[in-house]
Amino acid sequence: MNEHQRQQHWQRTRRMTAWLLALWLATGFGAAFFARELAGLTVFGWPLSFYLAAQGASLVYLAIIAIYCWRMRSNDNAARAAAKEQP
Repeated sequence: MNEHQRQQHWQRTRRMTAWLLALWLATGFGAAFFARELAGLTVFGWPLSFYLAAQGASLVYLAIIAIYCWRMRSNDNAARAAAKEQP
């Protein structure tokens, strides 16, 4: 793998990591910031903010991990294939 391909690989990795960290931050901040407004809505007798904090945020975090693993695997495989093509 030449230097240009290596830089592209790490640029894609950093960009993806930045987007996923921004999503993580927005989820954590959003659930806490809007909790009072969402507490007025109830689902099965519990406030909606409880469900978002207890269940929704956790599901988003799991999705972030799954997306990271899936994209990094394909990114690494593409970089590995490009490295094999070079003499």
